[in-house]
Amino acid sequence: MTARRRFITFEGPEGSGKSTQLRMLAERLRTSGLDVLETQEPGGTPIGVQIRHVLLDAKNRELCPTAELLLMFASRAQNVDQLILPALSAGRTVLSDRFTDSTLVYQGVGRGLGADVVYELDRIACRGLVPDLTLLIDIDAETGLARAHRRSARTEDSDTRMEDQDIGFHRRVREAYRQLAADESRVRLIDGSQTREAVAEQVWQAVKPLIGT
Repeated sequence: MTARRRFITFEGPEGSGKSTQLRMLAERLRTSGLDVLETQEPGGTPIGVQIRHVLLDAKNRELCPTAELLLMFASRAQNVDQLILPALSAGRTVLSDRFTDSTLVYQGVGRGLGADVVYELDRIACRGLVPDLTLLIDIDAETGLARAHRRSARTEDSDTRMEDQDIGFHRRVREAYRQLAADESRVRLIDGSQTREAVAEQVWQAVKPLIGT
């Protein structure tokens, strides 16, 4: 891995707009001359995409929290091994739509499995890989879910298992994210209720020191 690796993750509750912001940042970085790899979790690799469908398919309501956790890390281990580490070693900038922080708040807190098991699985799957910068796009649970439901209805997407969880789950996720931002200096909290352009500008200001512009 090169000394000047750039591994940037986007985090946020359902409907926060983080995926849109990742795409906007990727375009801006490429315009600046950087070689950018975009990936997502769960997913990223062909194997990960299959796991993603199992995890998010609304029909899979019987999937238990422990199986959910292990599948998340199975997808992540494949993504780290097949895509992320090779890209970083080649000097590319990697942007990931979710990483271990998502598992910490969704499964560790939201599902009540605890942080210890998440950190242990992270040690095995990620081999010490930690983002250089995490951009947390924050939005309240009610607004975020309303956005997510509109998007799913518009695209006829059946992968809605996570957004279909009760409002209490999503409130726990949001509060856990905000606590993470308070605890971790690499996490930058950005208000996702602003316009898309305003959020993008705050994302850019957070990224500039890392890329040396």
